Amino acid sequence: MELLARRSPSATVCPSEVARALANTSGAGQTLEDWRSAMPMVHAAVDRLLSEGSIQLSWQGRRMQARAGPYRIGRRQDGAD
Repeated sequence: MELLARRSPSATVCPSEVARALANTSGAGQTLEDWRSAMPMVHAAVDRLLSEGSIQLSWQGRRMQARAGPYRIGRRQDGAD
């Protein structure tokens, strides 16, 4: 949510961007593999936030109801179901 808060209300982030940010906060000298190992944690958080209605997912401008394949994470927009 912190990455989204830094952007415009309609902006989205890639799950790998979240994982990279997590890897960067865990110390210097992170490798490519480090952020990839954070992806299961990112997916779990996305599933939880989606079920709480805190975020919405999309891909190529189309709204997604569940995490499947490539996706982007965005703030829940008013009126979104």
